Amino acid sequence: MEPEEYKVPAKTSIGHVHLKVSDLERALDFYCGLLGFEVMARYGAQAAFISAGGYHHHIGLNTWYSAGAPAAPQHGVGLFHTAILYPTRKDLAMIFNRLQLAGYPLSGASDHGVSEALYLNDPDDNGVELYWDRPKELWNFMPDGTVEMYTKSLNLKGLLAELS
Repeated sequence: MEPEEYKVPAKTSIGHVHLKVSDLERALDFYCGLLGFEVMARYGAQAAFISAGGYHHHIGLNTWYSAGAPAAPQHGVGLFHTAILYPTRKDLAMIFNRLQLAGYPLSGASDHGVSEALYLNDPDDNGVELYWDRPKELWNFMPDGTVEMYTKSLNLKGLLAELS
């Protein structure tokens, strides 16, 4: 008997990511001090769980196997980036403005048709995508029903205009 085709339920979401970091305090400075996450729980000097809006945790940070270790090689297997979804374009503009004021470098900024995204690296060179999704009714679809996605340069001045 063959198993039935299975699709993940439509309301499924990815609840959290857990990152190995080399220095917990440095990681907390980035994720909490710069990006604005809140510490929900700590396990001494080895781990912390952080969130947006009081959820138990969106991101886990630990040094259990990685204290003082170098960053993973760019051209090896592993996590490409963690994507953090902002609720509105204005929220994305606000974090972009905060990054600019802090002088924190971006590694990219893209319009993907379905979303707009800012790319940067955390202090351990883990990729981080900060993005917002356009409403689904603004997405373009190909004749075969698949979503049209692309990578074009993001209009950063236009993004900042959300703050006016």
